[in-house]
Amino acid sequence: MPKMKTNSSAKKRFKLTGTGKVKRKHAFHSHILTKKSNKRKRNLTSFTVVDDTNMARIKLLLVL
Repeated sequence: MPKMKTNSSAKKRFKLTGTGKVKRKHAFHSHILTKKSNKRKRNLTSFTVVDDTNMARIKLLLVL
């Protein structure tokens, strides 16, 4: 049986933490930034953990 391929878009968007959780970037930080407050833009720069309901689906795309 051939090897499973990692989904190319998923490997660019998600990273694994040391405990096996999946990190992701926040959305809405790429354009139309003038109307957003500094606090809102600053909070969008950090990473967050993917919700448990989507974790298994993303791990399938990453072939883990």
